[in-house]
Amino acid sequence: MLATSFGQGHDFLATWQAWREDAQRCDRLIWVALAAHPLAAAELARSHQAGPHAALAERLITAWPPATPGSHGIDLEDGRVQLLLGWGEPTQVLDGLQLTFDTLALDEGAHPWDDDACRRLARLAAPGARLVSEGVSPALRASLARHGFVDDRYAPRFHPVAARGWARPTSPARREALVIGAGLAGAAAAWGLARAGWQASVLDRHAQPAQEASGNAGGLVHMIFNAPDSLHARWFRAAALATAQAAAGPLSTGEVAGALDGFLRLEPRLDAGKAQSQRAGVGLPQALVDWREPADAAALAGLPLTTGAWLFERAAGWLDPAGWTRWMLAQAGVDAVSGRGWIGGCAVARLLPPRGDMDGWTALDAQGHVIAQAPVVVLANALDANRLLPDGSVAPQISSVRGQVTRLPADLPGLLRPTLPLSGQGYGLSLPSGEVLIGATTQHEAPDASGRALRLDDQRHNLRRAAALGIVPAGLDASDALLPGRAGWRAVTPDRLPLVGPVVDAMARAALLATGRARLDGPRQQPRRVGPGHGLYLCTGLGSRGITSALLAGRLLAAWVSGDPMPVDTALRDALDPARDLG
Repeated sequence: MLATSFGQGHDFLATWQAWREDAQRCDRLIWVALAAHPLAAAELARSHQAGPHAALAERLITAWPPATPGSHGIDLEDGRVQLLLGWGEPTQVLDGLQLTFDTLALDEGAHPWDDDACRRLARLAAPGARLVSEGVSPALRASLARHGFVDDRYAPRFHPVAARGWARPTSPARREALVIGAGLAGAAAAWGLARAGWQASVLDRHAQPAQEASGNAGGLVHMIFNAPDSLHARWFRAAALATAQAAAGPLSTGEVAGALDGFLRLEPRLDAGKAQSQRAGVGLPQALVDWREPADAAALAGLPLTTGAWLFERAAGWLDPAGWTRWMLAQAGVDAVSGRGWIGGCAVARLLPPRGDMDGWTALDAQGHVIAQAPVVVLANALDANRLLPDGSVAPQISSVRGQVTRLPADLPGLLRPTLPLSGQGYGLSLPSGEVLIGATTQHEAPDASGRALRLDDQRHNLRRAAALGIVPAGLDASDALLPGRAGWRAVTPDRLPLVGPVVDAMARAALLATGRARLDGPRQQPRRVGPGHGLYLCTGLGSRGITSALLAGRLLAAWVSGDPMPVDTALRDALDPARDLG
């Protein structure tokens, strides 16, 4: 369902209620709505205080996003009801949508729906899509008819061919996928696929999940702020909000350790005037990000800070990455203890594409034995993803960055525990054990067994940065005593954004280039390793902000596979596409 106006949400709540009461309801209800201006939660609450759907409205308000422009996804009924809000000028929002609707609820009064706007609506319509509207003017009805809407149905004279890069598997008989990699990226991919009605099996060379970089004791979750608003800032803002919404439940029950009640980002080059001007220019509310002068920042952090900071009050803090990984896997029906949906302790040596009597993609071990087969495969195995790409695939750029974190014991002399997680040159966060986690180093080097050993020089680097934050006394880095810590490798892309989407078919691309006539300008025109009933995808390159990015990356991955509405606009989707550097 695409509604051109959300209004106060009355139609959505009525449809949700009808879906709940229908014994023959569809498995999932996906409602996409446009709104020129963000609606405040308080306004929504007043509108439904004594309404017929007050109980459902309360659940909606609890998950309501902040008043920021862009796409906002809300999961209800454990994801079986999904609301995607597009806030902004309607025709611009339409341009950013990537979906196919089967029902259009058109509110003529919400926007001047001229001929160009009708063309944009028709671009998103499925054949036979219904038009539901009251009082459509003759002029608008004529415009809709010119673009294929006849007698309240979408029946165009011809159907445009989708761009090559948007091709998806055609409804395989088995909605099953094999996810290779059981860190944050793999768990999020499995979670996203399960939410879209797919069954995922997760395979990892380790016997248990989250044994690589996803196994740290804690990690930061936060958006970033840039002025003007960059693609990076937009992605991490959307990702942090999605993570916070999903994590609220397991945090409240103690299933996942962490706290998302605030984070400070130190900015020594800013003052209050410049900071507030930048925030207002981007259009973000104070409740989401606000400037704090040095004294206020120091009081919030419980540390002797001397610089001001951005305070992210919402969707910011820290999570236990291993616990978050296990929770996402559990939500996807994957259990490493019982073995349900889990193939552990088994390394994939080769991946064979579908051919002949092969049942989809085939994962082989070092001896050539079949480990698993599935119509869809997701490579979520960080730095190892490119190694498994079959011949004829375009391998994106991924580099390895070693990072070492240090755990400061609770009884360390002079230790000050931050009351809020913070970062500047280095970061610090307080763990439930009383320890403080600090880090992390950044070294561009290839993974090897010796690199897992803790290095004293790296620990000293972390301690010097912690001293600058006021967490430890200066001079502590002179000690030769090795403190607890952990080292691992991050999979990093050149632009520091994840890789999410279908793999590019190098041979098909070369053939198209050889003709001299094919359009290959941009990601959407690149041919992919997808075909009837099968597809090969990447979900990797999460880098140093993997806890923030993972969940939304998994949701985006699942939209690529299933054909569900993309959870972000086309600019962000293209920014994460593995084909983004091709043109």
